[in-house]
Amino acid sequence: MIKTKIFDPLNKPTEAEKAEIVNFLFEHLQEYGDAKKDILKAFDYALEEFVSFGGFTMTISENDEILGATVINKTGMGGYIPENILVYIATHKGHRGKGLGKTLMQAAIGRAEGDIALHVEANNPAKKLYEKLGFTNPYLEMRLKK
Repeated sequence: MIKTKIFDPLNKPTEAEKAEIVNFLFEHLQEYGDAKKDILKAFDYALEEFVSFGGFTMTISENDEILGATVINKTGMGGYIPENILVYIATHKGHRGKGLGKTLMQAAIGRAEGDIALHVEANNPAKKLYEKLGFTNPYLEMRLKK
């Protein structure tokens, strides 16, 4: 049976749970991921471990094995910029193709208050899932690195 856990400023994980989720995302994001310190920073932002707008982290698991995890941060904005940004989402590489990503995305969309933005590389196979769930690409993102 699939179980869902939600961690937020009012329901914080243990240090062991936090490490397990960060390690899971680091491993299963594969080439689309970031360094563990950056994943941890997004997780801590969601938990309001420092001054932030918060958010939540959600996992789905079966028999105490994480099958998927997502981190959503609140932006503190609305209208001109979505209220939330989906920072990370990954499903276990050994369990892909079973609809777990869709299940996790739908649960996260249901939990988030307001609109959600996400960044996805053009060649990421998850892009099709995001489009099926209603995400659109109305803008070209440009960045200035300083």
